[in-house]
Amino acid sequence: METTARRHDIDWLRVIAIGLLLIYHVAIGFQSWGTMIGFIANKQPWASLWIPMTMLNVWRIPLLFFVSGMGVNFAIRKRDWKQLLKERAGRILLPFIFGIFFIVPVHVWIWQKYYHLPTGYAYGPGHLWFLGNIFAYVVILSPVFFYLKNHAEGKPARALKRALSHPLGLLPVAALFIAEVLIIQPRPFELYAMTWHGFFLGLLAFFTGFCFVFSGKPFWEMIFRWKWLFVAAAAALFVLRIAYFQQFAPNYLISIESNAWVLTAFAFGYRYLNRPGKALRYLSQAAYPVYIVHMIFLYLGSLLIFPLPVPVPLQFVLTLLFTLGGCLATYEFVIRRVGFLRPLFGLKGGRKAGMQAPAGG
Repeated sequence: METTARRHDIDWLRVIAIGLLLIYHVAIGFQSWGTMIGFIANKQPWASLWIPMTMLNVWRIPLLFFVSGMGVNFAIRKRDWKQLLKERAGRILLPFIFGIFFIVPVHVWIWQKYYHLPTGYAYGPGHLWFLGNIFAYVVILSPVFFYLKNHAEGKPARALKRALSHPLGLLPVAALFIAEVLIIQPRPFELYAMTWHGFFLGLLAFFTGFCFVFSGKPFWEMIFRWKWLFVAAAAALFVLRIAYFQQFAPNYLISIESNAWVLTAFAFGYRYLNRPGKALRYLSQAAYPVYIVHMIFLYLGSLLIFPLPVPVPLQFVLTLLFTLGGCLATYEFVIRRVGFLRPLFGLKGGRKAGMQAPAGG
């Protein structure tokens, strides 16, 4: 298996994907249907905000699954299967279980307080469903991953690398994602959380992300050469979805659009984001804890800001700043500095623990 240098672009894309998730969740609070999926909804919706949201929503979660699969590729370069499962159990399963009992109940309680509902909580993963899926994928796909690692010069591995060095090699990838939506028939495509569509879409993206990194530099150079094709395809399909289908495009077209956006992000990231820096080192470690706690500060911000007599766009900005500021402050002054809390939020134990390596494992 390749032993290439650290891929800072993948770290950046992970940070960006978490940031987009946070922005998207804030925006849900300004849609009239927000309460239908368990969010606190502003009594003054901002309907036009849905246009950029619907462009983002078809690829923001798949991108995270792709990047997570890439991270496993880097991780197994230094680990055997037992070490990988032990490390991922500590880093993913432990925060997942902790969050079910100590994070999700807090924002559920805030939601109940806002709507003057009786206090009660049936334990569930809430927004942390993503972590449960990721750990399941590691368990399910580890035999395949370690086979490819241990037979890097075998026929299957060489065929995979050869296929993904050419743009036509992306057609079977697209076909798998199209087959998933044709079989599962999600309604709507963007309903990922705790659905079979979310599970199998994530499984495909996780495996494909691993294969993209496994294929090495020829794949990345290829997608950069074809970057404008991905941009054009994604933009055209988005316009078609909004203008012609009124957002209700066939799932197979949305699947193609989703992957075109993801490939666009990877292509431009490969060339322009593969740079280290203090900001990346900090944000790479902060991203996971921010993801875990962000719903608490989003709901608390909604509780405090939505009743204010200020314009809706300003409420959106204030809620976003409150959520991001609360998350980063909690990370900086509590999670990062309290040794026993660090593992509960996916970080190495001990206050002076080394920096995490999201893409490098």
